[in-house]
Order: sequence, then structure tokens, then C-alpha cells
Amino acid sequence: MLPLTSLGYLWLRHARQTWRNPIWVIFGLFQPLCYLLLFAPLLQSLSALPAFPAGGAMTVYLPGLLVMTAIYGAGYVGFGLVAELQSGFVERLLVAPVPRLALPLSHILLDILILLVQELLICLIALPLGLRASLAGLLLALLLLALLGLALAACSYALAFLLRDAEALSSLLNTLSVPLVLLSGIMLPLTLAPSPLRSVAAFNPLAYVVEGARALFLGRFGATVVWQSFLLTGLLALVALFGCLRSLKRAGN
Repeated sequence: MLPLTSLGYLWLRHARQTWRNPIWVIFGLFQPLCYLLLFAPLLQSLSALPAFPAGGAMTVYLPGLLVMTAIYGAGYVGFGLVAELQSGFVERLLVAPVPRLALPLSHILLDILILLVQELLICLIALPLGLRASLAGLLLALLLLALLGLALAACSYALAFLLRDAEALSSLLNTLSVPLVLLSGIMLPLTLAPSPLRSVAAFNPLAYVVEGARALFLGRFGATVVWQSFLLTGLLALVALFGCLRSLKRAGN
């Protein structure tokens, strides 16, 4: 089969499965909506502090919430691949005349589409709650989040190919995601954190994504953190894709 033909066929197969059973997509929106409706209002009083970033509580908080949605959405998609590995579907596909790249890429492209739809819905719900964002900045932030979703989904699939066990994958992802979330300024801006914590967070690429998305929401396109976030996320996406393909190759041997 031609690469694009096989990629389109697999993408449609995964899309039909998601359409028939959209429960996980709906559940993926439940947690961020809870944070949006129940936690974001608590930041209104903190927005008057000198260390709180400019732009208002909702505009500062929402980019972090979108990154968290990507982490717990695209970052956990490997569980579906574990089920396909255990059912034998992947092994049958590996001996079929289908380019191996089409297997993870068809999943990743659908994951990015689902993530962007979820992010747009969250932004629309946040508008009447006080979100004020530049339209161009919002579109660029969604592009940044798509890159992040690609990197996280590829990492998740790579780990699924290596571990082949849902419990092991869950333990590892939870262990990795909690410190990454806490050290990225998602819940509260890092400007409110003590200096030692900010120094540690400087090594967390997700912190740059959060700050870059916040700058884009405010229309500060020339901010240094914007190009830093795109550069880091792009590099992570390339490394993650390479690792995913290596893991797939090892799984097929």
C-alpha cells in the first residue's frame, strides 16, 4: 500500500472507533472543565498581587489549563495502543504490506485533532468567564499545543511499545506527569514561587510552553519565551517521533 493511502485508511479506522465510542473524549473534557469552573475563580483575589502576571486571572490561568489538558490527554493515549498490542492487532499489521510509520502516525494525527477540538471548546467556554486573548495569539498557541500533543502522544506510544502493560504504563506516566505539572506553573504562575523552585522549573520544558502560550494570549509575539517554547517543543516532537519509531521497530523484531 502507498504510504498516504495506508495512513488514511488507518486514520479512518481509528476515527470511526472513536466516533462509535466517544466516552474517553468526553471524560477528557470533564477534568479541565472542573478546573476551569471550580479552581480558576479562586485566582481572582491573587491577580491583585504584584508578582501575579498581567492580563487577568482567567487569561493567565487558561494557557496552563490547556497544557494540562494536553498532558493528561495526549500523554495518556498509549493505553489504547496497549490494548491493540494485547489483542494481536499490531502484530498482524506489522506483517501486512503497510509502512510501519503509518501505525503510530495515524494514531498521533487523530490524537492531535481531538486535542485541538477539546482546547477550542475550553476556550469558548472561558470567553464569558473573563478570557481576553488575541485571536492571532490564540491560533499560534493552538499550533504550539498541537506540537506539544505530537510530542506527548509519540512519547506515550513509545512507552506503550516498550512496556506492553497498562499497569506499568500507568505507574510510569503518573510518576512523570505529577512533578512536570507542578513545576510548569500550570496551577499557579511561577512568579509566585520561591527562587529555588523557579530555578528547578527552568529545566522543565513544559514551563516554557505555559509561559509561551500566556505571552501569545496577550499578543506579545516578540517575547523571547515564545520562540523558546516553539523551539523546545519542536525538538521534543522530533526526538519523541524518533523514539516511537525505534520502539516500534524493536516491537516488530
